[in-house]
Amino acid sequence: MRRKGFEEEIVTEILQRYAEVGLIDDAVFARAWVESRHRSRGLSKRSLAGELRRKGVDPDFVDAAVEQVSDDDERAAALELARRRYRSLAGQTDDAVLRKLVGMLARKGYGSGIAIPVVKQVLAEAESDTAELLDEDAHFE
Repeated sequence: MRRKGFEEEIVTEILQRYAEVGLIDDAVFARAWVESRHRSRGLSKRSLAGELRRKGVDPDFVDAAVEQVSDDDERAAALELARRRYRSLAGQTDDAVLRKLVGMLARKGYGSGIAIPVVKQVLAEAESDTAELLDEDAHFE
């Protein structure tokens, strides 16, 4: 409203009234933002915190909102992202897949402590699936 040229006292009065009736609540906004963005986009806690800070949310509310995502939830989201992306990388070398998946997870805010083990798990699962298919084919001979 300030950028639109409204007077400071009018802006303050409107914001106070919105806060009184519950239309402005940074804590509620931060929790909802984290839940939505983590679920829909698989963003890491670090990325979510950065987005909220850039939006001007109080750091205490940011920290509280991000803490609602457990380490297990964060790892599960990274694993799901990597599994989904892996499907589009069929036929590429393991090194290329490793680089691309770790890079994708890094862009979502995941550190190497989560990204590398998750990608290794996805590669191991794919190798296991391939071995199972080969074993099944052997039964038909």
